[in-house]
Amino acid sequence: MSSVQPVKKTTHGGEFLIRAAAPEEVFTPEDFTEEHRAVARTAEEFYWREVAPQLRATQEEPLAALPVLRKAAALGLTGVAVPERYGGTEMDLISALVVAEQLGRNGSYGVWHSAHSGIATMPLVLFGTEEQKRKYLPRMVSGELIGAYALSEPHAGSDVQAIRTRATLSEDGRHWLLEGQKMWITNAGGAGLFTVFAKVGGEKFSAFLVEREAEGLSVGAEERKMGIKGSSTCALFLDRVRVPAENLLGEVGDGLRIAYNCLNLGRLKLGAGVLGAAKHALALSLRYASERRAFGQPIGNFGLIQQKLGEMAVRIFAAESMVYRVAGAIERRLEAVSWEDSEAPRRHLEAFEEFAAECALVKVFATEALDYVADEGVQIHGGYGFHQDYEIEWSYRDSRINRIFEGTNEINRMLATGMLIKRARRGRLALAAAVKALEGRLLEPQAASDDPAILAERARRATLFTLGAAFRRYAAALEAEQEILAALSDMAAEALALESVALRVQKLPGNEHAAELCRCYAEEAMRRVEGAGRAVIAASSEGDELRANLAILRRLAACEPADGFAARRRIARRLLEAERYLV
Repeated sequence: MSSVQPVKKTTHGGEFLIRAAAPEEVFTPEDFTEEHRAVARTAEEFYWREVAPQLRATQEEPLAALPVLRKAAALGLTGVAVPERYGGTEMDLISALVVAEQLGRNGSYGVWHSAHSGIATMPLVLFGTEEQKRKYLPRMVSGELIGAYALSEPHAGSDVQAIRTRATLSEDGRHWLLEGQKMWITNAGGAGLFTVFAKVGGEKFSAFLVEREAEGLSVGAEERKMGIKGSSTCALFLDRVRVPAENLLGEVGDGLRIAYNCLNLGRLKLGAGVLGAAKHALALSLRYASERRAFGQPIGNFGLIQQKLGEMAVRIFAAESMVYRVAGAIERRLEAVSWEDSEAPRRHLEAFEEFAAECALVKVFATEALDYVADEGVQIHGGYGFHQDYEIEWSYRDSRINRIFEGTNEINRMLATGMLIKRARRGRLALAAAVKALEGRLLEPQAASDDPAILAERARRATLFTLGAAFRRYAAALEAEQEILAALSDMAAEALALESVALRVQKLPGNEHAAELCRCYAEEAMRRVEGAGRAVIAASSEGDELRANLAILRRLAACEPADGFAARRRIARRLLEAERYLV
């Protein structure tokens, strides 16, 4: 049994930037309950028994995944977040993420499963009428009805408010008539129910539940994609599609609220899914490094290979710590919420909205961690990594879409910083007070350190200081400075990740492997924090002010270097022995 400390305190969105947290405030994988572990085992066993044997078949024919998805439904894996009265298992958010992680090993199946159980199902759970829920949710949970989320259009990707699909109420008021086109719709080839977004009256962004058999709806051919070839991605064509008036989801004009709130959940679930993919790519690389021999020994014995394996694990550890910390913070707000309460949907929406910035940061950080892991996995495999017979090649191609899914990483970077600033302006985050308090401590003596807990505090302060410098220069115009917003987002992500790993290790006394993962991450994180901070300060000040600000940043980001080569070698050797990621 784990000796970790229980999670006791409810936290607030953005709070990681203005104060240091205590270990008992953060949720970690070591805090999983027996139920969480049982769900993880069920999902993992299902993956190897049912998903893995069908992967090559689905690469050739995406719809071959449908029987597998329905088997997952029979086990309850598609209804984890759905209330029991609609056929779901009504488990917590952590359970939903555990399933996403375990089934995210392969990008194609992971997309089928997460899109159906997440962004296709949750809008109905959170915004549907009782009649809509009773009509559709039991069939979705059972796998009889596969869902899809239809938002993107040929001319509207990141700019969702630019959609051109129109909805007009019929003269008798009994139907909505939908006209337009949707693009890049995941699960479209096998979906029986689409959540389609359209504008009413040319401006009121709204959502509709559209059945596949609806007259005037046609589904395009499967797109020829770079990766996730075993998933279904098609266009939708809506030619005066007649949708019953009662299939309006929420109210007219609720579409943006539905889209954005479900994307918060989608971003967090994507973080868990790519975490599973990264762990799988690492396992493939460890196995290959143990089996492949060169110069008379396994290539896993070589220092440069060990550096790659070690850094892959370091980035996974950081992403994992972030994902479950944010999930735990959201779940803490939902512990007392019962789906029997009519206010439950609102409470769930409020919990995700509270941590919307963190969900965006997790999405960016975790997807880019997977990109690194998959890329180095190919490199470790050498020429074989470039061959489609080796699964690491799939991992590499499949990883790329995740930086585009659920809002591009560029959009999410700007959103994260923008949402933090907006929270501050609305009095929900004391950013200005935190920056002012920091200014009074800038001249305090500070020696270089390699203690991750100290470095986490310095990363937070460096981010606050840089944000303050940018705001003094740009004020309200800061939200138009995309490059600065993105760099500040990177600093915030590193601060959140670094504190998350440092607190996690404090809850694991005596675990030297975890401590080394943390120390390796901490040093590199501080370098990235300083680099991003320098760029922002250079864009926000000049002359003597620039030189003074850079000097302060150097002090705030001071980090005593350790022997990262030796640490990563030790990490890699433990991983090679286990042939899998471990903490």
